[in-house]
Amino acid sequence: MPLHPDRLLPADPATRAIARELYRAVADLPIVSPHGHTDPRWWGENPAFANPAELFVIPDHYVLRMLVSQGIAYEALGIGEGAQADPRTIWRTFAANYHLFQGTPSRLWIDHSLEAVFGLEQRLSPSNADAYYDAIAEKLAQPEYRPRALYDRFRIEVIATTDSALDDLRYHQMAKDSGWTGRVLPTYRPDAVIDPETDGFEDNLDRLGEITGCDTGTWQGYLDAHRSRRAFFKSMGATATDHGHPTPQTANLGAEDASRLFDRVRRGKASAEDAERFRAQMLTEMARMSVEDGLVMQLHPGSFRSHSPHVLKHYGRDRGFDIPVPVSFTVALKPLLDVVGMDPRMRLILFTLDEATYARELAPLAGAYPALRLGPPWWFQDSFEGIRRFRERATETAGFMNTVGFNDDTRALCSIPARHDVSRRTDAAFLADLVTSHRLDEAEAHELAPRLAGDLARDGYRLNAPA
Repeated sequence: MPLHPDRLLPADPATRAIARELYRAVADLPIVSPHGHTDPRWWGENPAFANPAELFVIPDHYVLRMLVSQGIAYEALGIGEGAQADPRTIWRTFAANYHLFQGTPSRLWIDHSLEAVFGLEQRLSPSNADAYYDAIAEKLAQPEYRPRALYDRFRIEVIATTDSALDDLRYHQMAKDSGWTGRVLPTYRPDAVIDPETDGFEDNLDRLGEITGCDTGTWQGYLDAHRSRRAFFKSMGATATDHGHPTPQTANLGAEDASRLFDRVRRGKASAEDAERFRAQMLTEMARMSVEDGLVMQLHPGSFRSHSPHVLKHYGRDRGFDIPVPVSFTVALKPLLDVVGMDPRMRLILFTLDEATYARELAPLAGAYPALRLGPPWWFQDSFEGIRRFRERATETAGFMNTVGFNDDTRALCSIPARHDVSRRTDAAFLADLVTSHRLDEAEAHELAPRLAGDLARDGYRLNAPA
């Protein structure tokens, strides 16, 4: 069935009429995508996508986890050593199990992508799987379906990738050198050289020293290496850093204690408690550096990453097994906030997978500290209901201006306009409810809608700042 024009809008006729107008005003605005995981190679080399399975199934951990949850082997999805499934067979498996996505955000995103991007209006099913595969494959071979062309077609204004501190950013340089006018920004993700429990951590620090010429065998040399890499990322257009720590714990150790902790970490002698304290200290050090260089800081705690050791060992990371765990921010962030929380130069965007913290902790914190902003619902909460819950629980305490709009956080290129469309429809519905319950004037709602759709992200991530 074709997509319904009023999908996600309120059922009440009066509220729906207002929501329609609010949505209509923002539906075609440019997409601001300040945090995501698209492959930088797409933007540097601009390759054709190989086939529908490589576009819709294999890189999408939302899709993978649902199929695997029903007993479908990763090998049947083309993943893992010795996997023999050809792309058409993978696509047929996906189509045969498409009913599993009923009621999920993935169904909304994929239906939107099939119709809006490829002109396929009937729902994917076993009966049309081969015809859809052929239709998509034929279009993927055309220049109009290469990454840069889709960037332009989707009206993307700016998109950020997420890049290791050790990345040479070669594909970002290729995109710059090509003369293409798309704006693709790297994001400094230093987890591999901050988390002592990362595989190969000591080797990573050696490599960090080689790249920067800094002595990463000493505490000050290690910090200088981060400053060097941050400056390089900033020279390539970065406006933000990102930190995927297990918890939001921060620390503010004295110089001697921090140096002794680093020595244990560097020599591979760190206990689990040392590892957590080191991560905590480094969040505060990264915050200090953000005050110095202006890079916006993002924190994504509360995910038990690679929950299944079997999946991690045989199929790798980002295969659908990152699972939410409870976290608490108020006490954990206090050491960092004691240092930079009141500094207007600081910008820390907080994300969570623990929705219980929205009203209890995050909104009160962001509603008080000038250094804090609330990131949009992430991962499992990136949905109509999740976005709605976030607005209901955070707005009364933090308002709208202490949030940063929406970011899609995706690896799946064709889902970007679909995700932003869901966000814009959800926000239109929420604003319309505020109008019909007389908590907001209709004119105010029309001022807020474009801010939520793009302006807050531009401001939150300092995307309008001079290069």
